[in-house]
Amino acid sequence: MSPFQLTRTLAEDAMDAELRSDVLHGLTRTPKELPPKWFYDARGSDLFEEITRLPEYYPTRAEREILIARAEEIAAATGARTLVELGSGSSEKTRHLLDALLPGLEVYVPVDVSESALKSAGDALLAERPSLRVHALVADFTRGLELPPTAGPRLVAFLGGTIGNLLPDERREFLRAVRRMLAPGDALLLGTDLVKDEGTLVAAYDDAAGVTAAFNKNVLAVVDRELGADADPDDFDHVALWDREHEWIEMRLRARHALAVKIRELDLVVPFEAGEELRTEVSAKFRREGVRTELAKAGLTLSRWWTDEAGRFALSLATVERGAGGVG
Repeated sequence: MSPFQLTRTLAEDAMDAELRSDVLHGLTRTPKELPPKWFYDARGSDLFEEITRLPEYYPTRAEREILIARAEEIAAATGARTLVELGSGSSEKTRHLLDALLPGLEVYVPVDVSESALKSAGDALLAERPSLRVHALVADFTRGLELPPTAGPRLVAFLGGTIGNLLPDERREFLRAVRRMLAPGDALLLGTDLVKDEGTLVAAYDDAAGVTAAFNKNVLAVVDRELGADADPDDFDHVALWDREHEWIEMRLRARHALAVKIRELDLVVPFEAGEELRTEVSAKFRREGVRTELAKAGLTLSRWWTDEAGRFALSLATVERGAGGVG
């Protein structure tokens, strides 16, 4: 069998249709919003990589610190023969897990909407680890996911704190969907950014160099290019704020003056009043007991909890107990 296999479960035009739907519904509602997945075209992905290296943006470094320190422990606790990574991207951080799980690991299953990212990551991984088998899935894990037949135990990794981009109802459905993928003895490794002081949190999403501002405004460039819109990023200010009630960061774009954005492909004109905001991201922050509760409601048991030395970020290992039934 080839060491690299790619399966597409996402229709070629699925993301185009989803962008049209998200823009139509998000920009005609009050308040206006767009989901953060539309940041990530090629330029957006490059900008995010730059963000992860900024001094203000601690989550990537904190999570990597935990993975380096705990990968062997994770491998011993799970005994995983299959590693599934949701939203794998470049698979950069996953290398620490792969090295700890090998040679017992039989297959790595990266899941991402970007075929090019999966191929690039797969080529790099196989060049470094020729004994590894990679079965990549071009899929949107938020729509439900059917995994290929692979050996258990399976470890599903959802890293980077990306779960914080889901609203509470979306998180509940996502965790229940993950639970349905898992059999007794399988596990979920979940990365969560933790609640901390407001200054540290806001700075991570509003860096002094303005990289996050460019990243936020890139969603306008995506809409302009894909849907024939005429939004000008210079007409908007980047805003990052801490919502104490919900314990999440919000990123927004605030109109500098009254304006109208024409979206040719949707035959739509979107008016903005001066100061009106478009929400582009929610990034929830977590506490240990909150994570435990959300996992338990999905039928998962929090079995291990690791943080970086500064207590900024956490990795949770959640298990399906042997003898446990399914979750409807």
